[in-house]
Amino acid sequence: MKLSLIVAQLRRYSPSFSERVAAGIDFESVAASAKLSHPSGYVIATADKASNNDVQNGVRQAITDQFDVVLVLDTQDERGQEAADLIHVFRSEIWRALVGWSPTPEYTPIEYEGGDLLSINRNRVIYRFGFSAAFQLGRNAASDPAETWHELELDGLPGFTGATFNMDCIDPADPNLHRPGPDGRIEAKFSGDVTP
Repeated sequence: MKLSLIVAQLRRYSPSFSERVAAGIDFESVAASAKLSHPSGYVIATADKASNNDVQNGVRQAITDQFDVVLVLDTQDERGQEAADLIHVFRSEIWRALVGWSPTPEYTPIEYEGGDLLSINRNRVIYRFGFSAAFQLGRNAASDPAETWHELELDGLPGFTGATFNMDCIDPADPNLHRPGPDGRIEAKFSGDVTP
């Protein structure tokens, strides 16, 4: 999933961030390089999970992309009472911006997976909200581009234009060659063309 789409959605629909949202793969690295004033949000790619292949003649898997929105707040309260109220406000805005929204058409709507406290000290509270959305690995239509090796390999084959059948019947069989047949003689031959 492209994190830039989630960042844009949060900047647009979560006004309490005042557009202070950045993205990356590692929270510590992103927070250190972005140097956003607080409150701020960091969209972090956390994992993807794949289901087993569910077809016998190809590959089709459901892939669930997971990401976190990490909220960083300044606080003067070591207990976090003030921060807990702010976390509630931000959570509501983040849900409104993301839950039920599909970042691109191939994804299912984003779902909330839960949150937890990452860190609290005299100056700062860091809280994580987890989200996920799924898509299908393996194309839906023949006109879609190949997504797997199997599809790429099939795309390289020549188109099917027809077939020729050489039929060696079981009966009548030549008793001098093999009994019971088939005996290796072609008794019927026919072709089929797929064009109308």
